[in-house]
This record gives sequence, C-alpha cells and structure tokens, in this order.
Amino acid sequence: MPEMPALTIGTKTARLPIVQGGMAVRISLAPLASAVAEAGGVGLIAGSGLSPDEMRDEMRAARATTTGVVGVNIMVAVRRFKELVHAALEGGTDLIVAGAGFSRDVFEWAGDAGVPVVPIVGSARVAKLAERFGAAAVVVEGVEAGGHLGTDRPMLDLLPEIVEAVDVPVIGAGGVVTGADIRRTLAAGAAGVQMGSRFAATVESSAPDAFKQMYVDATDDDIVLVKSPVGLPGRAIRNPFSRRMAEGEFPAIGQCISCLKKCGKDYCIVERLERAQRGDVEDGLVFAGSSAARIHDVPTVAELMGRLVSEWDESGEGE
Repeated sequence: MPEMPALTIGTKTARLPIVQGGMAVRISLAPLASAVAEAGGVGLIAGSGLSPDEMRDEMRAARATTTGVVGVNIMVAVRRFKELVHAALEGGTDLIVAGAGFSRDVFEWAGDAGVPVVPIVGSARVAKLAERFGAAAVVVEGVEAGGHLGTDRPMLDLLPEIVEAVDVPVIGAGGVVTGADIRRTLAAGAAGVQMGSRFAATVESSAPDAFKQMYVDATDDDIVLVKSPVGLPGRAIRNPFSRRMAEGEFPAIGQCISCLKKCGKDYCIVERLERAQRGDVEDGLVFAGSSAARIHDVPTVAELMGRLVSEWDESGEGE
C-alpha cells in the first residue's frame, strides 16, 4: 500500500503533503507552524494582523525550533503587504502563500530572495496567471474553507480544472479534516492539501481554549457565512456577534488603523478577530471552515499528524 507522498514546493520538500493553513489574527503563530513543520508538514505563520517586526520575530522563533518547512500566509488585501513580505523574507521564510487578492510584485520580491510564492486561487484563469508570473505551486481553496471565500464552488469541483490548467503542484484546501479526506483530494489530482480548521483546534494553536471549544462543540447548523468589510464573504461559527450582524447590527468603528487597502467600513474585522483570539467568543469573530463540525477534540500536532497518516493507511486498505 503506497505511503502518504512527500510535497515539494520549489526547492523545499516536506515529508508529508500537508500544509497547515495560515489563520489570522494570531491563531497560527510560531508554536503551531514549527510543530507542524517538525512533524513533517508545511507550517504557516499568518501575517495578517501582525506588525512587520512581529512577523519577523515569529518567523525567527519558528526557524529556531525546527529544521522543517515553515512559510507565511499574508493577505494581499492588507495595506502593509509589502512590508510584511519583506519582514518574512528577513526572518528566513521558506515560502510565501498569498490570498485575498493577487499581487504581481510579490513574485519579484520573493524571487530576488530565492523564495517560492504560492498564490491562493479560485479559478483556472487565476491559476494560469499565477503560473505565468512564476508561482511555484497554487492553493485551490473551495467554498468549504474558513475565513474569506473567493469562490462558491466546492474544492473537489474546482480541483480537476486547475490541475489540468497548470503544470505546477496544486494544493487542495477546504473541508479537509481526515486522512481519508487527504487521500480523496490527492486522488483527484492534488499534490497536497491545506488544512486550517483542524489545526486551529490543536494544543499548539494560539487560539484560546474557549475558541477551540467552539470548534469541538460546533454542529453543521453553527457554521454560517458572515459579511466582511474586506469585500468577500467569510465563514465563521455562529455566536451572538454573528447573529447581530445577520440582523444588520454592526458595531461602530472606534479608531480605524487603516489596515486594509480597501475596507467597506461595516465594522473593524481585525478588532473582532483579535477579540476572539483573546477569548471573547461572544463578541469576537470566530472564523472556521465547514469542517469544524467534524472536529471533536484538541490533540497535539504530533498526535494529529500521526492520526492523519493512520487514517490515510486505513482508507487505502484493499487497493
């Protein structure tokens, strides 16, 4: 029975084809990213919501605790995108994942440092564009994903089109929780998977206990779409704050820090994400993928990675 394959992005190879999603604000930091890298996957630090100095420090902290593959995920939509990219490069990042928009400049910045760029795409057209600019791989994020959504189509529907459209590795994201999900995604043509929600509910995640418990307790009915001032819909876990937003009640913005290049000004999303990260899961925004309803515990990263490999093996029995 074939073992779970490795994943190569540019010159970097991870022993397992598992990329831990970059979850902001301050959910996936150095402790989570380095633990995933050390266990054989690709760990990502979420740059959105960090200052450039914090980004650099987090990357250096991760680099100091693992020899595995550690990268960053930075939203193109953030105003300090360029500064965050350069801070990540200075910190020693192995790769840059960029979503919530498309940047041509990042290929030049990263290319000068010999660091691969991996855009998050929602269509074959954007995947082809990314490859033309020099993407080392692309992440195909389906509607099942958490946070900001760039498509209304399921990942497994999009995946074959994008695999056919490009020659670089394609990583499937959205709704992946188990080793069987990984096998199904790779069988559809992906070179790897990106998993966010499952890693948010691990011991090493920087989410507070109350945040992780919301994942453990969530049912399918608790997973909702919310309005985001970024201009894209977001997926989150229902709570009093999301209920008020659904009724058109948006909290007033106190002091705007102009963190986004374009903002609908409905409310301050960074402030609400930070509230959730500090443990206020009543009035904070708790982003999660549709798969959160399938998460029932909070293991260590090492335990989770071992489980994923075992589930992969079990799902392939008889092949």
